[in-house]
Amino acid sequence: MSKKAFLWSLLLVFVLALAACGGGEDSADEPFTIGVSNGFVGSEWRTQMIQDMEEVNQEFMDQGITTELVIESADVDVQGQIQQIQNLINRGVDAIIINPNDQTALNPIIEEATEQGIVVIAVDQEISAEGAYNVVIDQTEWARISARWLAEQLGGSGDVVLIEGFVGHPANEARMDGVEEVFSEYPDINVVGRDTGQWDQATGQQVMSDFLASLPNIDGVWTQDGMALGVLQALNTANPDEWPVTSGEARAGFIKLWQEVRETNNPDFTSIGVVNPPGIGASGIRVAVEILQGGTVDESQLAGPFGNSLYVPIPGQVTADNFDETYADVQDQPDSYTLDGMITQEEAASFME
Repeated sequence: MSKKAFLWSLLLVFVLALAACGGGEDSADEPFTIGVSNGFVGSEWRTQMIQDMEEVNQEFMDQGITTELVIESADVDVQGQIQQIQNLINRGVDAIIINPNDQTALNPIIEEATEQGIVVIAVDQEISAEGAYNVVIDQTEWARISARWLAEQLGGSGDVVLIEGFVGHPANEARMDGVEEVFSEYPDINVVGRDTGQWDQATGQQVMSDFLASLPNIDGVWTQDGMALGVLQALNTANPDEWPVTSGEARAGFIKLWQEVRETNNPDFTSIGVVNPPGIGASGIRVAVEILQGGTVDESQLAGPFGNSLYVPIPGQVTADNFDETYADVQDQPDSYTLDGMITQEEAASFME
């Protein structure tokens, strides 16, 4: 081979190598591996959340964009969830979707992940970790909707009890802030009892039974999903002469009992169930994929208490106005089924620049 031919061959090899390294940068990184950290499994809502995430991830797997989810899901305390996230980092995942057990205690391990280039998205509740994003509904507004409904149903006055979720949990605290904000506008609404139902049906039922035994004149009850069915079961069993006005939940079991109560003990019973979508986890995956494929979050859309939240719409609510239609839709669903919703990929892309 002549020297000139050799140099041309060497140049060709160099150009081909450069093209292989620099061309199609996004596709070269695919498929991506997404990890999931879920620190609470005592709720059917979380089970549905994981199922939604697996279904959406399967869409991406079919396109060759992602691999199987790496799921860390167990009842753990903060230290346990820190270990979950460490395990995902060690597995070399490209993104982590986390439903956090604490608003700030996970920050160091989350920031360790983001510093390594891992995309971290919190769903269901907001966290303040540097470099992480929250993909959530506005939990405070979610609670305002039903609290405002309750206040209006009461005509702005009356004695009410509050049955909340886990005290200190980010979502619970955001919701209770919304309730207190609404009730502060109604000075004649008096909170005469407040206790935790731990987002558990049986605990919510027991708490409501205790309130009925100790407080003879309850005009209203505000509670959350996971406990509202238990609250309504306690009321249905006690069947008081005057039923308190009661907020509810957008779950099949509650909606079925709502219908049963109307047909038996209280034909005038009404309630409200604001949808808290388990699909929020799948929405988080959709946003993560946009970022992994090279998208940059549009900072002008960031909101929330820490300035790192992308709020997705609250899908809707169940009231007397649409009850019959909703009941027809869920009457054959398992009691644990929650009315759901998630963003489309186009909506996820709209969060990017």
